[in-house]
Amino acid sequence: MTVPSAGDVVELERRGPIAIVRLNRPDRLNAFTSEIHDRIIEAFDECDADDSVRAVVITGAGRAFCAGADLGAGGDTFVLDDKGTGHAPPDEGGQVSLRIFRSLKPVIAAINGPAAGVGVTMTLPADIRIAADTAKFGFVFTRRGLVPEACSNWFLPRIVGISTALEWTIGGKMVTADEALERGLVRELVPADQVLDRAIAVATELTAGVAPVSAALTRQLMWRMLGADSPEVAHRAESKAIYIRGTSDDVREGVTAFLDKRVPEFPQRVSDGLPTVFE
Repeated sequence: MTVPSAGDVVELERRGPIAIVRLNRPDRLNAFTSEIHDRIIEAFDECDADDSVRAVVITGAGRAFCAGADLGAGGDTFVLDDKGTGHAPPDEGGQVSLRIFRSLKPVIAAINGPAAGVGVTMTLPADIRIAADTAKFGFVFTRRGLVPEACSNWFLPRIVGISTALEWTIGGKMVTADEALERGLVRELVPADQVLDRAIAVATELTAGVAPVSAALTRQLMWRMLGADSPEVAHRAESKAIYIRGTSDDVREGVTAFLDKRVPEFPQRVSDGLPTVFE
């Protein structure tokens, strides 16, 4: 895994089997830039390619998680270059969210401080969000003349419900940590200096004794079935997954280890390729 160098706007670190993707512009409250966009995507690519990585924790350096887009360009901040095509270019926050959504490893957001704009919407594809008890979440798009981005119009209502999503986004609301916990945006609140360690502990619990290929498939099944037209769609995908996995070396090892009363050592690797079950 790449060793971060001084000045990297995103650092990629390791604590055993857990990778840490850390936004690293603390002097700018980790405000989002095109460079951060590029580096987050590169970091997740690297984590997916490394079989020794079992889960990914994304967090921020300093006192904030991410203050949203860097507003250094003033009123032109959100003027995007269509490169002469006449078509809207892809939203960079959305590209980050989609990359996290496609992760082959479980993802936990360790929200160590304020998260506004893309700073909160990029966390929505994470499987679990753990936040500092002092964190605030700013869905402030309408107060800047914008609309919610980073695929949040898909993710947010599925996490907190449509009424809460509309209340927060139409009103451009700043949401306290307590309200975020009450409405289900975050799993738990801890003191700011404990957020990262708690996220790593949860990530470790989530992946210990678990087949990596099965974990990746389960993550894909759960997220993709949120948009399924009916349970029949889920049944078809699940049936195919059970059929393929049922003859795998992982299943043989998992059952044998259970009968032998020992910890399983699953032989299959995510990098060898996941079976296709969504056709």
